[in-house]
Amino acid sequence: MLAYVIPFCLVVIGLALALNLVRLVKGPSLPDRILALDTLYINALALIVLFGIWLGSDLFFEAALLIAVMGFVGTVAAGKYLLRGDIID
Repeated sequence: MLAYVIPFCLVVIGLALALNLVRLVKGPSLPDRILALDTLYINALALIVLFGIWLGSDLFFEAALLIAVMGFVGTVAAGKYLLRGDIID
């Protein structure tokens, strides 16, 4: 059963990545683009985890954890820059 479901989910999440990329490029304002970037890394994280499940490798889960941490820090830094104009207080 998983042999059919995981490739289907990979395609659907790949489509979500493409739509997020369109919103990132076309976004009407800077906060929309930052939100699209945040959603883009979350979808990439899901894609990497699914690929790791499909291949049965633990290496992909460690990479997903690193991407999650870096994405969170990047989103916080971008939000802080939008609010205050400076990242470091």
